[in-house]
Amino acid sequence: MPNNSVRINPAESVIRRGPNTHNGGGAVDFQISEEQELLRQTIRKIAKKKFEPRAAEIDEQEAFPWDNKTILAQNGLLGINCPREYGGSGESILTLALVIEEIARVCASTAHIVAAHSLVVDAFVLKGAHEQKTRWLRPLGEGSRIGAFAMTEPNAGSDIISMKTKATRTDDGYVIDGSKRFITHGHSAGIIVLVAYSDRTLKHEGLSLFVIPGDAAGLIRGKKERKMGLRGSDTADLSFESCFVPKENILGQPGEGFKTVMALLNASRLGIAAEAVGIAQGAMDQAVNYTRDRIQFGKRLVEFQGLQWVLADMALKVELARTLLYRACAAIDKDRNAGEIPKLSAMTKWFASDTAMEITTSAVQLFGGYGYVRDYPVERMMRDAKITQLFEGTNEILRNVVSRQLLR
Repeated sequence: MPNNSVRINPAESVIRRGPNTHNGGGAVDFQISEEQELLRQTIRKIAKKKFEPRAAEIDEQEAFPWDNKTILAQNGLLGINCPREYGGSGESILTLALVIEEIARVCASTAHIVAAHSLVVDAFVLKGAHEQKTRWLRPLGEGSRIGAFAMTEPNAGSDIISMKTKATRTDDGYVIDGSKRFITHGHSAGIIVLVAYSDRTLKHEGLSLFVIPGDAAGLIRGKKERKMGLRGSDTADLSFESCFVPKENILGQPGEGFKTVMALLNASRLGIAAEAVGIAQGAMDQAVNYTRDRIQFGKRLVEFQGLQWVLADMALKVELARTLLYRACAAIDKDRNAGEIPKLSAMTKWFASDTAMEITTSAVQLFGGYGYVRDYPVERMMRDAKITQLFEGTNEILRNVVSRQLLR
């Protein structure tokens, strides 16, 4: 274990609540525990020392940061939401969000490794049998393998019912045919959880989840996307040509895929929200430091009241997004099947990502011309923030989720 390693102590509950955990409107009280605050400070030190110096280089090279992945694995940060018996820490979604947020303050591409990987871990936690967890979840929890969740297709993004990938039943398993698009960890993943139709006639009730080993015959890893932001994240096409998987590779029961995906998205959207909060905080940090030092018209920028108000507005919105994030995480940790969870998760990701885009844009404006060049990190942060408004459900789709919940 390197000197900068931190192992999460799962011995105590990380969310401390009073005897009444519900108040008006079904809200959940939350408080960051001493253990979580210690973890936050430790992750902040690791991120500043190990991830921040490499962030610009990773962005420029558009290369997956394997060295950063190794640091994450060595410090137990790829198994936060994985049960201890399968190599992880068995911690809460709130703890996971704290880690993602701190890393995203300096390098969103590295933070997204944790967020995307945790979605695959969660799929096994929710639906994996003991044998599946022993075989596949353990290497994910220990960080020896990276996970990918393959759902999006060229003509099926938010509209997952329109996907074409199919799993044809055989005597001893399934044959997968189809293609996936914009898959995070498409090239680097050793374990892939695939969403496909096992029975198209049943529409959404015919979707199922399948485990695809990274070396499966018929799995073809396609082009790597060149993106506006999050350039260190490995995003690629996947194709499946007569890709056979044995029947024990189905995750959960046939036909449970749609319901499981919806449950997984409720949690994974909070991971994206944590990225957004981290990016926003990082951009505000940069803006505060720059305006303290920059001299114009014989005064530091922070001495102009108009710019003080800009910084104050930034601080307010970051804090609102963070509070909503922690409240949503506490709610899903208490009961992920509670009726408010889909609405709360959608609202959190939507608000946090819009906040990140607004804060990073304001930060670039405060830097003036310097904010538009790559010598300063706010340019990268602005590009990184944009994707948080798009993946895990566009913010327009999330508005639909919220309105449907309200109109029920």
